[in-house]
Amino acid sequence: MQLKSDTELTMIKRIAEFLKNNDLQDKTIIVGFSGGYDSMCLLDILYKIKQNSDFDDLNIIAAHFNHNWRGEESLKEQEVCRLFSASRGFEFYTKNAPANIKKTENDARIARYEFFEEAYEEYDADAVFTAHNKDDNAETVLYRVTKGTGIIGLRGIAERRKYFYRPLLKTYRKEIIQYCCDNNLTPNNDSSNENTSYKRNYLRINVIPALEKINPEVKEALNILAENAVSDNSIIEEYLSEFRDKILDNDSINVTEYKKLSSPVKKRFVYEFIQNLGLDYDSKKINELYNFIELNINKRNGSTISLNTSQWLYVDEKIAEVIPHKTTSFIDKLNPIYIQKEGEYKFGNKIFTLKKYDENKLFVFPNSTANFAYVDLTNTKFPLILRSRCDGDVIIPFGMKGSMKLKKFMNSKGVSRHKRDDIPLLCSEKEVLWVAGVGLSNRIGVTHTPSHVIEIQDI
Repeated sequence: MQLKSDTELTMIKRIAEFLKNNDLQDKTIIVGFSGGYDSMCLLDILYKIKQNSDFDDLNIIAAHFNHNWRGEESLKEQEVCRLFSASRGFEFYTKNAPANIKKTENDARIARYEFFEEAYEEYDADAVFTAHNKDDNAETVLYRVTKGTGIIGLRGIAERRKYFYRPLLKTYRKEIIQYCCDNNLTPNNDSSNENTSYKRNYLRINVIPALEKINPEVKEALNILAENAVSDNSIIEEYLSEFRDKILDNDSINVTEYKKLSSPVKKRFVYEFIQNLGLDYDSKKINELYNFIELNINKRNGSTISLNTSQWLYVDEKIAEVIPHKTTSFIDKLNPIYIQKEGEYKFGNKIFTLKKYDENKLFVFPNSTANFAYVDLTNTKFPLILRSRCDGDVIIPFGMKGSMKLKKFMNSKGVSRHKRDDIPLLCSEKEVLWVAGVGLSNRIGVTHTPSHVIEIQDI
């Protein structure tokens, strides 16, 4: 029986403690498995840990994403991963990237993490492990220094983000290589790792060795810099946590509250906002987005700026939010619905209801932004039409006598441009009678008693 080296024992103990500290010793874990040194080492250590009775119920799934960039070489690596997983008794989950995926570091990362998230859902897992190590962290910090990403970026790779964990983050690559050699493992050797046209490869192969001539412990220094940034950032967090929830909400910024902040705090929240989206931006882009927000936060009808190939940032006086690049709305391709009588009508992912008014109920005008309205259809000809907006649409706003172009009406109500195609309209030919959740036409406005109630709801 081969004796375990001190390095191996240390690494096994470190990861076993990591599992216990995060309460994962009996959970289902997806392990990102490229088949390289880092992930093969991690998977092998987890296999050994599972032999301990404390970890009997640990369930491991090896997940391999084939980027499909290197043809036959990629397929061979995929097969190595399958065979190694089988040799350790782990289920193997794999997927090939589409042939048209862009060959950039950022696009590859996005596709890879989408795959991990898919595996996480597929197996109802508790965590996803990636094999980032201490060298990776040093390279990431240095990369972010060159991008000018500020103190947040200097924190490096987080040991945990949502359900993503990095159990090797306290381990140097030289320890990982030593482990693989001691255990006769034969990891994949991805030839693209030597391609210095990729920025991180260039840093690893050319820049860090040059810096080591100045400081042989530069990797340790960069890791210490990350630890200091985490510490300093925690002080800032104590201040920001008091009002963060008022400013940020997933993929939007509350502009009304944002306006009250000082410029440095605003920039900090813009950076957090972009980071929460998983986008990789430098200080130049952060400043560009900050300046764009400042330029548009007092506009009723906002503007958009491109974030990437699939998303825009929209900003107006109330909100800054991420919207998709789209050529059609969710109702563009739906046929108009003709309404002849009372009842329920399905329109895309919504239900429109027309019912007679119950005279026994108290009649109180709802807010114009409500999803229902009291109306008087006594002098209205049927059929009515439920559809999306069209060129030439007009409306006589409630309380007015003259007609107004629908576009101008939506402008006056502060309806964001990107939302207008998604609003159902109740119409009589080209004349709009109700802009759902926005406002009512004077033609069906109630002066005495309603004849009907109209309502729109999500399914």
